Amino acid sequence: MKSLQQSFVVPFTYRVFFTEDIFDERNHILKGLINKSSEEKVLLIFDETLTCKSPDLLPKSNTYFNKNLSGQLTEVMILPGGESVKNEMGRVNEILEAIERGKLSRHSYIIVVGGGALLDLAGYAASIAHRGIRLIRIPTTVLAQNDSGVGVKNSVNYFNKKNFLGCFAPPFAVINDRKFLMTLGQRDWIAGIAEAIKVSLIKDEEFFHFIMNNASSLIARDPDIMQDLIYRCAELHMQHIGGDDPFERGSSRPLDFGHWAAHKLEQMDNYKIRHGEAVAVGIVLDVTISYLRNYITQQSWHQILDCINQCGFRDIVNDYLPFLINNYCELEKGLHEFREHLGGKLTIMLLSAIGKGTEVGTIESGEIIKSLQQANSYYQKIEMSQL
Repeated sequence: MKSLQQSFVVPFTYRVFFTEDIFDERNHILKGLINKSSEEKVLLIFDETLTCKSPDLLPKSNTYFNKNLSGQLTEVMILPGGESVKNEMGRVNEILEAIERGKLSRHSYIIVVGGGALLDLAGYAASIAHRGIRLIRIPTTVLAQNDSGVGVKNSVNYFNKKNFLGCFAPPFAVINDRKFLMTLGQRDWIAGIAEAIKVSLIKDEEFFHFIMNNASSLIARDPDIMQDLIYRCAELHMQHIGGDDPFERGSSRPLDFGHWAAHKLEQMDNYKIRHGEAVAVGIVLDVTISYLRNYITQQSWHQILDCINQCGFRDIVNDYLPFLINNYCELEKGLHEFREHLGGKLTIMLLSAIGKGTEVGTIESGEIIKSLQQANSYYQKIEMSQL
């Protein structure tokens, strides 16, 4: 028998910039990233919701390219945002058709400006065209700036399963523009905080206390406090990506704490619930499982739920816990789908303390319903106390 074997390492490097007003002609980040060459073309994709809220965005971006990167912009696309866009494979084809129309090459750029779902969609299209076109992400929501927008994943939903099709493809660069956050409604402003709570619980107790101590300022839309939160959250996510398993070859996915239930809840609710809101509900469930297993103390359990409530998720959690109790058999399927997505071996992140995660290989059906009921009882007591 003959065989050949080759091993090699491919280094990946990308930067995350924190700035304000990226399309201002005095802002040099974009023109510094893109080589001024007629061969290196640019496709620009905007989130439709963003363009409606910022009517000056299209003319301002056109002016920016005309002055700084003349002749390189092939097309400006406007696509819907929100999770439902990831359910439409036709949207991937629309981007691929624009790439072909503009004759973009692997040395060209796709710049996508929008929320996490549109970034996922555009990133997936960019990764499969010509085996990879340079992607510049400009996330415009709290959730995308502190989590998905700075990561290495791209995906669309398929077979009615979240992120069934996807790939690991690091972006060329990420630009977090704080000005775009001002376009968010209160619901989307709050929703992204859930990912910060998540990463603080599994990695950084000090960060958790920062969130809890500044909850009222976050709810009141203090831009500087929110920037501190986004920066630290993005930093923790990127530190994890730079670790031993950035492309998740194993079954360990600590950054998906609270997500097995969140992903299933989104599907069960036909994606009406925001991803961050679903993550908050999923955190409540997994934290309660941790408490009932005696991994964390009752004091820590109360403290975590109190933080979630103070950050604006109380009503969402209170509304969806009864829904999950009534449909817990369907929710339980989320465990099997999560196991399938991991590759056969179930690995779920729970907590052993605030700031410290612990991985487990099993969650029993009885634990799920008991934890849902325990959490629901806690929230019902809060409701009764305020009557």
